Amino acid sequence: MYRASEPDEVEALHRLVLASLDDDQAVDTISIPLAGKSTIADYMVIASGRSTRQVASMAQKLAEKIKGELRRSTRIEGLPTADWVLIDAGDVIVHLFRPEVRSFYNLERMWAFGDAPTPPATPDPFGGEA
Repeated sequence: MYRASEPDEVEALHRLVLASLDDDQAVDTISIPLAGKSTIADYMVIASGRSTRQVASMAQKLAEKIKGELRRSTRIEGLPTADWVLIDAGDVIVHLFRPEVRSFYNLERMWAFGDAPTPPATPDPFGGEA
């Protein structure tokens, strides 16, 4: 995977990722700076989608924007089920989740960045909350 040597390239990719997720109405987006803490990337971005369809759509659009605007290829894992999709863009790694899956894996805590947001309550067909 391509890693930029220029900080401006890294920041341009990071801004593109955040803007794309915002445009696609991602929920609870956070960015964790990894520069100096890990060699895997300079940023890890974690966000949620409301459904598997939205998660898959956000991932595909993001990969297309990165390729189209920055001429960088990405690797995508998890797209067929779209519960958790990983997009490796080299300097920025993006994790897109359904809320329940994000809460279960809680990557924010693993990277000492707080807790994952609590998923919304699912309505109970019998009148209460599940």
